[in-house]
Amino acid sequence: MILTVTPNPSLDRTYELPSLERGEVIRATGERMDPGGKGVNVSRAVNAAGRRTVAVLPLGGAPGALVADLLDTQGIEVAPVPVTGATRSNIALAEADGVLTKINAPGPELSPAEQELLLETVRAHSRDADWIACCGSLPRGLAPAWYADVVARAHAGGARIALDTSGRALLEALRERPDVVKPNAEELAEAVGRPLTTVGDAVKAAEELRGMGARAVLASLGADGQLLVDDAGAWFGSARVDTVRSNVGAGDSSLAGFLIAGGSGPDALASAVAHGAAAVQLPGSVMPTPADLDPAAVTVTSAVPLDRALTEPAP
Repeated sequence: MILTVTPNPSLDRTYELPSLERGEVIRATGERMDPGGKGVNVSRAVNAAGRRTVAVLPLGGAPGALVADLLDTQGIEVAPVPVTGATRSNIALAEADGVLTKINAPGPELSPAEQELLLETVRAHSRDADWIACCGSLPRGLAPAWYADVVARAHAGGARIALDTSGRALLEALRERPDVVKPNAEELAEAVGRPLTTVGDAVKAAEELRGMGARAVLASLGADGQLLVDDAGAWFGSARVDTVRSNVGAGDSSLAGFLIAGGSGPDALASAVAHGAAAVQLPGSVMPTPADLDPAAVTVTSAVPLDRALTEPAP
């Protein structure tokens, strides 16, 4: 079982548009409403793959009730932590040319009692977990060291931790030696305090994170592919993608694919790349099923292309 922890979940509304024009009335060509948050997306991807998952998340107000209902409809087990504030609602505007504009609300502020209940709920459901995936930003009220506390408690109970967060929360957690961290290129650059222009730069940055405590680094490099750096070395994976519809949740799908395949080594990286490539070809934050995967389109090599330039992120 894969347990996910999403401290700041959301109700996500995605609108598909021909193009985004400020100040104009725009008629959407499609719309979706999904339970959101990085850990929630990991659970949705694990569930789509036919594996058991439990999602721990604080929920409040009408949006929180709707998130729980949507997850229940998808057959995902939810371990809710009731909070006074309302769960945030986010909006994504997906243009026909692949450009995505996101509007993320701040979310509720958790009280000390709610914070402790969240930690206790994670502990109570971690006994049967093969992996615990802690994902996303921290809501107001949680200190930057909160993830570090989760990692320490999980390791004390014998569980493995995958961490997908950024900024100070990531740096604080590294001292507790999470089993794998999953930054994107921008988050990796922020963590080491310098720009990354080549895959070689990303490898060096990943090694620095390992020096700070991460046991393995799974880095999403956008359209360029993904990088895995661990005790055994470095691997680079990429996939052929015909059409990009939405990259919402693609990184979360990748993490799910990595953990489903065991969470280490080149086979797990290949699974991560296949899941991420499938996700970007689906609308909104739809998670891929096994039928959507194309393993033949994936290439993984230990000969990392160190001199390959990284693609500039879309504005």
